[in-house]
Amino acid sequence: MNRKKERVLVAMSGGVDSSVAAALLKEQGYEVIGVTMDIFDFKKWPYKEAGDRNYYGQSGIESANQVVEILGIQHYLVDVKKLFEKKVIDGFCMEYAQGRTPNPCIRCNRYIKFDVLMKKAEELCAQFMATGHYARVIYDSPKKLYILKMGRDREKDQSYFLYLLTQEQLSRTLMPIGDYTKEEIRQKAVAMGLPVAERPESQEICFIPDNDYTRFLKERIPQAFRPGPIVDTKGKVLGTHEGIICFTIGQRRGLGIAASYPLYVIEIQSATNTVVVGTNELLYKKKLLASNVNFILPGFTKKTMIIKAKIRYKHKAAEACLTPLQTGGVQVEFKRPQRAVTPGQAVVFYMDDTVIGGGAIEKTIF
Repeated sequence: MNRKKERVLVAMSGGVDSSVAAALLKEQGYEVIGVTMDIFDFKKWPYKEAGDRNYYGQSGIESANQVVEILGIQHYLVDVKKLFEKKVIDGFCMEYAQGRTPNPCIRCNRYIKFDVLMKKAEELCAQFMATGHYARVIYDSPKKLYILKMGRDREKDQSYFLYLLTQEQLSRTLMPIGDYTKEEIRQKAVAMGLPVAERPESQEICFIPDNDYTRFLKERIPQAFRPGPIVDTKGKVLGTHEGIICFTIGQRRGLGIAASYPLYVIEIQSATNTVVVGTNELLYKKKLLASNVNFILPGFTKKTMIIKAKIRYKHKAAEACLTPLQTGGVQVEFKRPQRAVTPGQAVVFYMDDTVIGGGAIEKTIF
């Protein structure tokens, strides 16, 4: 197909995936425009060490500039600092303060990449927006539906983060690297002479470079750190904590209590500011309730069905029964209990390699 008259905006982080995505689309005949998000306000940021700029996107902007020069395409820098702060970082902090464990990448996709950048594409008269996600968008002509599928590289598949996409968004989205493995993408970058071929993998949470969540949250929301009890399942006080914000379901280290057997965080009670601990066996739950559910494919909103579900990014999808509820949420009952089902994380529904939809985990049911 002749793509010479079709314009596509490519979200370019400066990494190898989005860089090769832009290069592939140019090879296919699209008129490619690169756009990089300026996310971080360094004047307000607490980290001042020289290496921090590499984590906070500055080196990514520089890398994207190098790539677009090689490819000979236009490049725009979009300032999303205020929106990223409000929608992603503040949302992340608020969820932790409530004893939940959020996934900021999903919020970023929802409020930034597939909102702000879609609008930028419209502004630049681009018919499509493209990303470097390891996922695939396929049009089903008989059903007249856009299907979101897992990437061919199952180890790098990122369809989990995209369950909130709508049919309208998918109709304008290209994911050109979804049919490749990560190794193939790096090889293509070398063959294309792109300087990002060996660029390291980006951090899962870009705004916490040292992975020290507690330090980050103390600097952002110190008022959320309130001491409280650590109790066992019978309510016996075993110790105290500095704040529920320091804990997540399944955590073993950093509890600060002594026991003759391993103890794990099995529940966080925000109403009473209590952390409940117990044995590993108590982490396994069979049912969960999810809210803010999005179904990518119509026709599934009122049907009980057998699916596979992932309760976190690296979780192996497990067989479950999905039951829509009158509240608009869903119940997911797994065939076998799953370990450390965590409120705040997303549960994403699959049929084979197709994403049906997903929602935010609210609570587990014993």
